[in-house]
Amino acid sequence: MDLVTIATSTYNSSKHIIETLESFAQQTYPNIEVVIGDDASTDDTLEKVKLWLNLNNNRERFVDVKIIQVSENTGVSANANRSLRVASGKWIKFIGADDVLLPNCISDNMQFVKENFGVKVLFSKLKIYKDSFEEKNYLNTIPKEVDETSIVFNELTSENQYQLLLTSDRINFSPSVFLHKDTLLSVGGFDERFRLLEDYPLWLNLTKNGYKLSFMDKITVNYRRHAKAINNNGKKCVVNPNFFKQEEFRRVYIYPNLPKDIRLNQRFVWCVSQIYRLDWINKKSILSDLVYLFITVWINPFRYFLWVKKKTSFYAKNSMFYQ
Repeated sequence: MDLVTIATSTYNSSKHIIETLESFAQQTYPNIEVVIGDDASTDDTLEKVKLWLNLNNNRERFVDVKIIQVSENTGVSANANRSLRVASGKWIKFIGADDVLLPNCISDNMQFVKENFGVKVLFSKLKIYKDSFEEKNYLNTIPKEVDETSIVFNELTSENQYQLLLTSDRINFSPSVFLHKDTLLSVGGFDERFRLLEDYPLWLNLTKNGYKLSFMDKITVNYRRHAKAINNNGKKCVVNPNFFKQEEFRRVYIYPNLPKDIRLNQRFVWCVSQIYRLDWINKKSILSDLVYLFITVWINPFRYFLWVKKKTSFYAKNSMFYQ
């Protein structure tokens, strides 16, 4: 029976870490190693972890438990890489320190990879809750369905997926991912140049190197969406501030690999968006929305050129860029 590593990255995670650890202990799959990578927490996260491990023989539930500590905060990507380097499992399951695994999470994933030869990267469904995992706080399950428009549609090749990912990050169910450790190592793990953007670069690296993103139609994770984060997502602005923060990532991963016409379209939108760095202009209103739409869509010459290509069967059939 293959060893599976469950890795969780903590940073001031005291409030929810015990609930996360309990979900590890409740796994129906027996052969599990746990790696806890702490990114210089300033609260009592590690004290709670160590206390829990010594309570009710929780430590004995696992083949091994490893705790990694650092003296200064390095970001999510570097923290995940530290866990990856010390992991002994053939497979690795990353999970946030405020989310939980359903009891059959590891068993279901392992069953699927055994029955489907060649799977190295496996996604599944997750349930989203607001603040706590009570039914009254249930929001939705994602992905709702997987069809030909989905990035994990079974008929797509890794090359198809790579092209789709270059146009946008289409994966909003990252917490469900289950990874073959050596595959992850073969693409260099997580890109530490981007401290808080660990997932998107990884999906691009995997698909670019020929690793298909597979999907299992089972719910394996409960994901916690904090009320504060929900409110922030609904912040009234025309252009999401994260759009500006991720420009360096796009320069490294996206622009060099896009067809020229799509790249010009994206650069046009980027240049126009600069004025929206000003808070008073970026404040959402009917007028500001219409102005942004008018500039980036209606008078954007590249967008019309792309529209024609997408309507041309030759381009649509031969490249996912023009789907």
